[in-house]
Amino acid sequence: MSVPGVRAAARVAASQGESLVDFAASLSVRHLPPRVLKQAADCLLDSLGCGLFGAKQPWGEMMAANTIAESAAGASSLFGRRERVAPAPAALVNGTAIHGYELDDLIVGAVVHPGAVVVPAALAAAEHVDAPGMRLLLGVVAGYETMSRVALALGPEPSQRGFHVTAVVGPVAAAVAAGVAMGLDREQLLAAVGLACSASSGIKSFAGGSGGGMVKRMHAGRSAEAGVRMCQLAVRGYTGPRAALDGKFGLLEVFGGKGADASRLTGGLGERWAIDDIWVKVYPMCGGIHSAAQGLRQLRGDRSLAPADIEAVHVGVSAFAARNNAERDPQDTMGAQYSIPYCAAVALLADPLDPAMFAESALQAPALRSVAAKVSVHVDEEAESLYPRKLAARVELRLKGGEARSVSVVEAHGTPADPCTEGERRDRFARLASAAVPAVSIGAMMRAAAELAGASSVRGLMHPLRG
Repeated sequence: MSVPGVRAAARVAASQGESLVDFAASLSVRHLPPRVLKQAADCLLDSLGCGLFGAKQPWGEMMAANTIAESAAGASSLFGRRERVAPAPAALVNGTAIHGYELDDLIVGAVVHPGAVVVPAALAAAEHVDAPGMRLLLGVVAGYETMSRVALALGPEPSQRGFHVTAVVGPVAAAVAAGVAMGLDREQLLAAVGLACSASSGIKSFAGGSGGGMVKRMHAGRSAEAGVRMCQLAVRGYTGPRAALDGKFGLLEVFGGKGADASRLTGGLGERWAIDDIWVKVYPMCGGIHSAAQGLRQLRGDRSLAPADIEAVHVGVSAFAARNNAERDPQDTMGAQYSIPYCAAVALLADPLDPAMFAESALQAPALRSVAAKVSVHVDEEAESLYPRKLAARVELRLKGGEARSVSVVEAHGTPADPCTEGERRDRFARLASAAVPAVSIGAMMRAAAELAGASSVRGLMHPLRG
């Protein structure tokens, strides 16, 4: 398959970053395998479900109320609300909502959440210009590709130093997604990306202790907002540095350091697709804990256990997870979703699929606290060797009376190696979306997403999500 962006990589004058932008600007439906186009529609719908659920969480409500109070009316929708605002603030609110409960999709090797950044940016921009459905889907594909490739090109150093990589690469991916959805030309898209590189930020202080607050939810929204705003500026002629991705003092050099590799921006471009690598998260918790939760759920069997049944729980994970996810005394929802001991207790005593188990009202339950105190976290040799390509875990459950059970989970359910079925994804969407809209709207969104490639306007999809 011949892709214009790949041919552009051969230009002597073009950097790897420029070639990636060329690819996005030149992307069309004839370049996409049918499975990629379908996956884009599926990822879009899944993000809408996450966003409708997240819109009804306290942080989603606060961000929407603040934005509505401060923003002028516009054409872009807010999830679960009748108000419409300008595209950049819409992307802020909707991105915060999608990233609002640790349910949004993930690309494991790149360690980024693309849907929470790419989808709200592409949606807000497409609705602003009344783009056709195919243009929105192209924006989603281009945004996912950019999100994954820039993260991989950065290497592991930014995450290890405490940067939230989703927020570092998010503005760039959002600019590409929004720019493609809006139909920006190559020069405008280059300018938008150059500007977006200076909006990169985000530290993982939310994972540094017992209370993570609400800030992580906002990282995706701020990234989406920045990408849309940079596209709007680029349309007006505002310029940015052409080599902001991989040039001197560019994003890769400044954030990635010695581990950065610009060749990853374009390697296999048009042959391998990032959207094939999506992990649909089953549990509302940090992705690094899913394998452990799944393993413990398997060990407990069909019935939940009682605290008195459990003598000890040993969880082996990567060194990164052991260092950052071992808090036994989480004080808020974010802390609980990042705590291996708390998530292990939920997996053994309750339903780890249930978001209510991570609400602040559930955190102080004596039974959960007593089991969390019995959980030890250590570095497992296999999990460490696989990280970050795979987020594996080995768990051991010791029961009263001396019985010991153990299992290793290399790739959790929902990952590309063990994907969710079509039925599981539809049920998940309906369950999450029901937090904000009625059943009739849920059905309408499913139909609109399935027919989006042939739709003359994205607005048929947006109307039902306003409830």
